[in-house]
Amino acid sequence: MNVIDRFEGEYAVIETENGMTAVERSRIPADAREGDVLRYENGSFVTDRETSAERRRAMGRKLRRLTHKDKRGKQ
Repeated sequence: MNVIDRFEGEYAVIETENGMTAVERSRIPADAREGDVLRYENGSFVTDRETSAERRRAMGRKLRRLTHKDKRGKQ
């Protein structure tokens, strides 16, 4: 899975199965944002919107669980 970790100037830093790699921003979709999942198809990157949305929902659920536990003083 390729996930955009962050943007640094003209590069997107992407987390891959093999570690981190920098890709020129011009090679990824213009509307891509941090946390988006990218697929490499036919020589270019495309945003996997469904997988990106599911990852965001899952991370939100985890954050809510952690925050809820912290408010009660338990971990």
